Amino acid sequence: MVETTPAVRLEDLTPLPYQQALAAHLQANEPEVWRWAASAEAREEHAAAVRADLLRNSYRLDADAHPDLHAHCTAAAQRMGITARVTLYQAGDGTMNATLYFLPGEAHIVLSGPLLERLQGPELQAVLGHELAHYLLWERDGGKYHVVDRILQAAAADSRADASHLHAARRYGLYTEAFADRGACIACAAFEPAVTALVKVQTGLAQVNAASYLRQADEICAEPELQTRGTSHPEVFVRARALRLWTERQPEADEWLAGALEGPLDIATLDLLGQQRANALTRETIAQLLQRPFLQSESLLAHARRFFPNFAPPSATMPPPAPVPAGVHDYLASVLVDFVAADPDLDDITLAAALGLAEAMGCADQLEQRVVKDIRFPKRSLTRVKRDAASLLEKAAAQHLQGASV
Repeated sequence: MVETTPAVRLEDLTPLPYQQALAAHLQANEPEVWRWAASAEAREEHAAAVRADLLRNSYRLDADAHPDLHAHCTAAAQRMGITARVTLYQAGDGTMNATLYFLPGEAHIVLSGPLLERLQGPELQAVLGHELAHYLLWERDGGKYHVVDRILQAAAADSRADASHLHAARRYGLYTEAFADRGACIACAAFEPAVTALVKVQTGLAQVNAASYLRQADEICAEPELQTRGTSHPEVFVRARALRLWTERQPEADEWLAGALEGPLDIATLDLLGQQRANALTRETIAQLLQRPFLQSESLLAHARRFFPNFAPPSATMPPPAPVPAGVHDYLASVLVDFVAADPDLDDITLAAALGLAEAMGCADQLEQRVVKDIRFPKRSLTRVKRDAASLLEKAAAQHLQGASV
């Protein structure tokens, strides 16, 4: 049995942590771009384009001709605290869909395909509420989340954009859809219609059993390290399970969603926030390697400051490092092998320390491969250093203490 009354309220509908962090990042690191996207001139250009597209490509559904549709829209808007004017349109035939065209103080929703024939009352409220949640997000906090969206969409359309901007645009869009799904649940004052509406829009079916689909979604989501393959929207099974966790107030709801939408940190798919995480992980790895005083040679510290100009070795012993995601294993191995080669005067000491650190982080195999391939370290010598690593480090520590006491 699926619970039909959600345990969530309108005040629970807040931007997700990823959306908040990305907005803060762009405001702090792209101030000129932010000022342009937030300017009155940019907003007016956007509004003119929206109005022209609406009138050219859709049919306006007036309230006197479609009273039931407007009644459902009014109910959804009231539950979501929206007082702005909402205008509804129908686009051409094709797959079922709904799209919000945002203007400050105005919500324009375009329906396409046989939505009005296939969806029943609360389901239609859920679809309208999903689009109205987009409006709520874009209006929130002075429109800053709409500014983020416009910056990322402009970057994604620019051939000069970095891959990190493209990945950020995709993930921000996925999170926005997840946010809007939560709004759908509030708009129809229930959980089940929000799920059946999602499945109907995806499949075109006239009848859907929510409980059955949720069992199916749980089976799929039981896969380890599940990650969406969606480009503009997460798969429906991801959206349904994420919505269930949220309406049940499960404490892991946001964390599970982040795992499904982002996956583990991977150098190949870094977005803007992922770059920050990779940067922090790089600094931590270097600090772990150089925390022993006998490894704080001028050459190694100089090499560390090529990564971070203000780098200083830690003043106290650091906790052991945790294993890192597989997507950064080869990258961190390449960072470590550079340090191994940076100070020949330390002989095999740096390598012994790097091997132990790589073992703890889970990238020992990658480091060994790079040591042999990149700096042409003999395999036989590598075997010896691995065997004698502990004694090499103990001897280096003793010699350092002896030198410091002289």
